[in-house]
Amino acid sequence: MGNRPVKQGKPEPLMLKIVPPVCPAYIRWLARDLDGIYGFTPRNPKAITPPDHYIEIMRLNGWLDLDLSDPDLAHLFK
Repeated sequence: MGNRPVKQGKPEPLMLKIVPPVCPAYIRWLARDLDGIYGFTPRNPKAITPPDHYIEIMRLNGWLDLDLSDPDLAHLFK
């Protein structure tokens, strides 16, 4: 009767966050490239309708049932 000793497992590896030296020109190029990819927004996006089977699934799950007099949604319809 008493406490059993804890089994000694594998020690967890020590993880260090060390940033290797990187060329500043590469950082500027990467920043411009990522801004070009993720900062892009179309000027006049066209509305699309989902396929009919998606609409049916949304209707079955109750995702299309909206109460327009709901106070939580009032700010969306102003």
